[in-house]
Formats: sequence, C-alpha cells, structure tokens
Amino acid sequence: MALPGENTKFYETPNHPYQGERISEEADLLGRYGLKNKEELWRAQSELRSYRREARALLGRVTEEGSEGEEFVSRLRRLGILGESDELDAVLSLDVTDVLERRLQTVAYRKGLASTPQQARQFIVHGHVTVDGSRVTAPSTKVDVATEDAIAFDETSPLTDELHPARADNQE
Repeated sequence: MALPGENTKFYETPNHPYQGERISEEADLLGRYGLKNKEELWRAQSELRSYRREARALLGRVTEEGSEGEEFVSRLRRLGILGESDELDAVLSLDVTDVLERRLQTVAYRKGLASTPQQARQFIVHGHVTVDGSRVTAPSTKVDVATEDAIAFDETSPLTDELHPARADNQE
C-alpha cells in the first residue's frame, strides 16, 4: 500500500517477462504507435482490462433501468473506442489498438500534422499542438471524437508556417 502523496503504478506488468512472441508483438506496437517505452503500452492494456472488467460487471447485473450500462457505453462512444452501433457486449471484443488509436499522439499523426508517430510525439511534448485552442503537452491524452477536428498547431509555433521543413506535407 502506498503512502498518501506517493504515486502508484497505473499499469500491470506481464506475468511472464520473457516470452518471445509477446515481446515481438509489444515491439511492433511500440514502433507502430511511437510509444516511448513499454510502460505506455502496459498502461493502455490496463485501461482496456478495466473497461472489460466494468463491462463484465454491468452485463452480469440484472437491472431493469440499465442506465449505468448506457452511461458507460456512451462514454466509450464519445472517446471513439466504440462505434455508434456497438453495444455493451462489444467492449469484450476490443483490442489494445482501439485504445492506442485514441491517444493524441496517434490522432495528430493520422490527421497529418506529422510524418511519423514519433514526430507527432515530439511536436506535442514541445508544445506545438493545441486541442480546442489550449496547448496540450501530454501525448497520451485521450481525444474525444468531437474535439478531433480541433487539433491543430499552436498559432505561436513556427510549425504554423506551411513551408517549415519539419511539416509532414514538406517531407518528400
């Protein structure tokens, strides 16, 4: 148990540290999503586990109102983890890539602000990217579907110039 004021881990490490197949899958995900280390991947996996745990608990309860389940599903739809037509049981078939796709780093890369996920991470950490007009420097921030279109370069950033050499549209 942690003392008050101390940070605690927000992820679980694998039970078997030396499994070649798992290590190669993790390395592939780290490269594909531009993650800094495996801790970020393990955090996403733990977040997915908590979603599944909550979905199993809601599916197991027999209630007439069902409002808790609807709130949970609408939160995942708002985040873009679930589609508009998906129901509560679809949470159990989610993959860790569904969670990783909603990170600011990945959304900025997919939107074309950077030429690689690693470059998108650097732009975010250095304060060049804004979400809804406010600067965000955490690449792991979850982006709502509604605010996805509001991701842009900060107006004071030198990257707002379309001729800047680091811009993705100038990389050729």
